[in-house]
Amino acid sequence: MEKTYYDPADLGKFGNIADFEPNLAKKFFDYYGEVFKAGALTEREKALIALAVSHTVQCPYCIDAYTQETLGKGCSEAEMMEAVHVASAIRGGASLVHGVQMMNKAKKLSM
Repeated sequence: MEKTYYDPADLGKFGNIADFEPNLAKKFFDYYGEVFKAGALTEREKALIALAVSHTVQCPYCIDAYTQETLGKGCSEAEMMEAVHVASAIRGGASLVHGVQMMNKAKKLSM
């Protein structure tokens, strides 16, 4: 396998962040664990959201983790790809809607 900046083995070391700051790491992991428990949304729905967000923030560790998580929760490849497309549409739309800001500025400067 080709070596990249992101080492897939580092995902398994995520808990090691507690080595440098155990108190804050505990607070984070406690919160993280609570967030992903079933509530108004199922754990499966939350995993699909996490997969989509992982692509939006472009975190390869998160993409790996939530690909595995969504498969483990019974999501199909089609559902996973659809979630990625939703994330892509939102990300693209967010860039495009800022075009209005550019247009407003350009019109103001052109007056």
